[in-house]
Amino acid sequence: LIWIYQSPGGEEAVLEGMRRVVGDRCPIVGGSSADDDLSGSWTQLGPDGVHAAGLAVMAFFPGGDTSVVFRGGYEPSGRSGVITAVANAQEPPAKAETARIITQIDDPPAAAVYNDWIEGGISQHLDDGGFILADTTMSPLAVETGEHLGVSQYRLIHPEAVLPGQALTTFADVSVGDRLQGMRGEQHFLVSRAGSVVQQASAEREDPGPPAGALVVYCGGCRMAIGAEEQRLAQAIAQAIPDVPFLACFTFGEQGPLSGRNTHGNLMISAVIFG
Repeated sequence: LIWIYQSPGGEEAVLEGMRRVVGDRCPIVGGSSADDDLSGSWTQLGPDGVHAAGLAVMAFFPGGDTSVVFRGGYEPSGRSGVITAVANAQEPPAKAETARIITQIDDPPAAAVYNDWIEGGISQHLDDGGFILADTTMSPLAVETGEHLGVSQYRLIHPEAVLPGQALTTFADVSVGDRLQGMRGEQHFLVSRAGSVVQQASAEREDPGPPAGALVVYCGGCRMAIGAEEQRLAQAIAQAIPDVPFLACFTFGEQGPLSGRNTHGNLMISAVIFG
């Protein structure tokens, strides 16, 4: 297993570089560093000290069996549309194919379409723009990646801000032609979902003996959304793996294997159970 911890912004490029070395046969799990107030004051700690825009990488060789589950805690709302234009700081919409700015969904301005999907939840930002992370935690976007045991799997994407012209920025890359799904979540389900992801990872171990420990990555945006329920979150994990020590972190972006490919997403939960 490879464990990574990095500053937000270039996660897909990091995964692509690692994929050239280990492919997708080796799970790459981790999270993007977070801060307390969305001010961008996140840091990374590595062997050479503290960094503001760094990447920490650890090769992990546990003595026993290891299993990894990477999932989201949301369900489709029934609204969907195709990305018809994106942009980034260097290229106009006509040239960019993959970026973190969605300019059009089904041709109309992206923020206006998304605002309709969430019944006017960001109407106050359509004219002048603004940050919408807190407004959109319970109604993110997603791209379907495949199925697991007959259940559709989604890479979640957290809308970050509305720009002038009603473009929509995100915390993960999207591409022209992607079909976006509107998603919805509830506080109690985000709490219980952590326990169910850990329980699934434990059940998928091939080693019949007790695990040595667990590592859990839980989205910082979801942490903000559940508020005072944080203690119940820890209890849900502990109940899923009784008497097994675990370490958890809250991140602003999550990485893990999804539908056979190491992937970066938002508002996700990963669990590593190792022997």
